[in-house]
Amino acid sequence: MTPNPASQQKSDQTLPFDVQPVSGALGAEIHGVDLAHDTDGAVWDGLRSAIAEHGVIFFRDQNLTPEQHIAMAEHFAPININRFFAHVEGYPQIAEVRKEPEQTSNIGGGWHTDHTYDLAPAFGSILLAREVPEQGGDTQFSDLALAFDRLSDGLKSTLKSLNAVHSSRHVFGKAAQRPDDLAARIGNAEDATQDAVHPVVIRHPESGREVLFVNPGFTLRFEGWTDEESKPLLSYLYEHAKRPEFTCRFRWANGSIAFWDNRRTWHLAINDYHGARRLLHRITIEGVPLSG
Repeated sequence: MTPNPASQQKSDQTLPFDVQPVSGALGAEIHGVDLAHDTDGAVWDGLRSAIAEHGVIFFRDQNLTPEQHIAMAEHFAPININRFFAHVEGYPQIAEVRKEPEQTSNIGGGWHTDHTYDLAPAFGSILLAREVPEQGGDTQFSDLALAFDRLSDGLKSTLKSLNAVHSSRHVFGKAAQRPDDLAARIGNAEDATQDAVHPVVIRHPESGREVLFVNPGFTLRFEGWTDEESKPLLSYLYEHAKRPEFTCRFRWANGSIAFWDNRRTWHLAINDYHGARRLLHRITIEGVPLSG
């Protein structure tokens, strides 16, 4: 069931900061919070409620130090240290999402959900903009709870009976095919040994909503099906979930933060800023095993 806008607005009004939805599907900007200095437990509890309500929340003008970025993340869950991305020097908890002016390939340029190859997929990712181009480099998000809501009852029933296989091997492993200019930014191919099986439809561990939990980045096939058998249905689901009415788009500025729920959303980094530098710092936080 799609959330009632009136009840959503009422719940937001009880929070100790302002919440401004950015689309009819998902996403909200948070105003009145200083993430570097707020220590009030009500703020952190409110932010957890806001991300459960909206799927992804955005902040402006939050010029955090690496220590403050880490401290913010630890208010929500332990940090998952990324195996494959280059790290900020001295801070292994913070992965770099970098593209230099001479590089043509970006990180995250296809629709995906972070860390679904882990047995306990990540709760969320907190991405902080350090340097962004004057134009371009936006990030799109899609709401997979809403996408599931809009499927037919018959297809919902079929999907609830299925599990899907996810893996890191084809993206980060030794046999992965990726552009040469990503080589210095993505490494440790020998560590890409993660495989996981999750329900195709999960029950969100906090909101209780049913969510379509497959993605083009890391899902290989349905469990017990071949790749060829899986491809038509997965392709249909992927095209369905990309529909504009399920998405929002965030324009970055230095000091902006996006904090998204990996159990509910996909995201896509738009690669439309060749010749400019884009540097963001990402912290991923731990989740729990998922069930249907």
